[in-house]
Amino acid sequence: MLDLVAEAVRLEAFLQSRAWRHCFIGGLAVQHWGEPRLTRDLDLSLFTGFGSEAFYVDALLSAYSPRIEAARDFALARRVLLLRSAGGVGIDVSLAALPYEELVVSRAVPVEMLPGSVVRLCSPEDLIIMKMFAGRDTDLRDARSVIVRQEVRGLDWRHIEENLAELAELKEDPTLLARLRSIRASVARD
Repeated sequence: MLDLVAEAVRLEAFLQSRAWRHCFIGGLAVQHWGEPRLTRDLDLSLFTGFGSEAFYVDALLSAYSPRIEAARDFALARRVLLLRSAGGVGIDVSLAALPYEELVVSRAVPVEMLPGSVVRLCSPEDLIIMKMFAGRDTDLRDARSVIVRQEVRGLDWRHIEENLAELAELKEDPTLLARLRSIRASVARD
């Protein structure tokens, strides 16, 4: 885990030196906001907007190795750049452009992951939203773990429900809010 965090700190420095708007999402954020679990890679949301993705992709490819053939073409077509650090850590960079993705980046929280080393993590609320939207069993367990751990601190449920409802419409999945409410109720009963 320390290698993963150290690599996140190095990537954070690269991004900060360019003043790029970003935040870590996925397993690293779950490690901080939820119950620790095994994670082997870094997931990053990098706000590129529409039309300037190639600039960001090319700069990242000049500093990191691609994990797949034609990584540049893949990233420009699918909005995910698959990289590997010099230390062998996988890095998935989501090329963010939608209004909600911009909101996630703007709400990111600086967190000291190692003494004197800060990385920007998505907020716990936005992590719950993204995990519910992804909807795999692992994602739902992650969302529940964040709710359990952060409920004491308090979560902005209005933000969570409003944004998840909008994303549910985009995904055409009316069950997302019901699943979230079911998880929240099960946490309250425990």
